Amino acid sequence: MVVSRESITPVIFIVSDSIGETAELVGRAAASQFDAGAAEIRRIPYVNHPEEIPEIVAQAAAETAIIIFTLVRPHLRSILLAEAQRHGLQAVDILGPVLDALKAITGHEPRFEPGLMRKVDQDYFRRVEAIEFAVKYDDGKDLRGIAGADIVVFGVSRTGKTPLCMYLAHKRIKAANIPLVPEVPLPPEIFSLPPNRLIGLTIQSEYLGWIRHERLKSLGLPFDADYASTERVRKELAYAEEVMRRTGCTVIDVTRKAVEETASKVLEIYYRGFRHR
Repeated sequence: MVVSRESITPVIFIVSDSIGETAELVGRAAASQFDAGAAEIRRIPYVNHPEEIPEIVAQAAAETAIIIFTLVRPHLRSILLAEAQRHGLQAVDILGPVLDALKAITGHEPRFEPGLMRKVDQDYFRRVEAIEFAVKYDDGKDLRGIAGADIVVFGVSRTGKTPLCMYLAHKRIKAANIPLVPEVPLPPEIFSLPPNRLIGLTIQSEYLGWIRHERLKSLGLPFDADYASTERVRKELAYAEEVMRRTGCTVIDVTRKAVEETASKVLEIYYRGFRHR
């Protein structure tokens, strides 16, 4: 019995030293250009050892399959191509020619490290997630963020809590911040967090008073508002000092410090605590 070529569903083996998404997308895109538009895809990810390849190619040969592969290590690519030729199979190298072209233009050797693009993508999405987290849980708007935060920052108004949390977010760290106001009770969850996840920001009273006066000026409000008075500033800072003592948090004086300088101290504290978990 002769089987019509039109009724054949091609089998494509996707071989990769990472997860194989790129090669599978290419295979499906190519198959869609034919009338049937279908192919049977067999994805074989994380192929990182030479001894795996002959068995994979033999399986593909048993089904007269096409092999599409993304292998960044040259010796693995060479073995797969040789095995495919030995079995009379078509093998399509997705990355090899592009790597060779880029090497010729740049004069540099590739890193030959599998999965780098996926690592970059994961870093990007972690950064976006951390930025969204910082916005959502800024200035104590939603105290549910405390439990999910990598770092909780607190301090009185105008100590730079929001810029610090946004900077940390760009480093893929989820940071929530809570304003310290004597008249507003603190959420009890704060006192159950480990100290290495808590950062208290303090500032010299005279400098804070000046910052608040400038803030009032920019808003067109009267300079003698209680917000910037010496008495109010000292009261808030005394309250903040007591809260920080009770929580056992790390205290950072942000007087005349750039956000980058404060952030570098927070990152050092965070990663030191992370290593000791």
